[in-house]
Amino acid sequence: MLEFTVTTQARDVLVDITARIQEMLDAAGFEGDGLCHVFVPHTTAGVTLNEGADPSVRRDIETTLARLVPRQGSYHHEGNSDAHVKATIVGNHVAVPVQGGEVKLGTWQHIYLAELDGPRTRRVWLEVTRSALPGA
Repeated sequence: MLEFTVTTQARDVLVDITARIQEMLDAAGFEGDGLCHVFVPHTTAGVTLNEGADPSVRRDIETTLARLVPRQGSYHHEGNSDAHVKATIVGNHVAVPVQGGEVKLGTWQHIYLAELDGPRTRRVWLEVTRSALPGA
């Protein structure tokens, strides 16, 4: 398993980690085809895929999550309940194909760490499974 950390600067922010994931695959010498599982081992952070070309999309996601799950509410858990709920909505893992050692994403897709209770230092775990397809 590969691991890297991301230090966030705000309470709620999406951080593009696409290049870091590729750097980790390169450093590990992975050159084949397979599937890269990206997992965030936290209950108040997540990981997601979305558009990376227009930064306003990232802001729209952050704003919408804040509107859907406000920081102050009638929560039973004190302090950061909103972050736990947002993390459940976002999810804690994604799987992306790897072809010839390169993360294979759609034209506009990027991979984001969703920080929902920062600023903090978060861990990101990567596990790459090699393709079992003939010729891969």
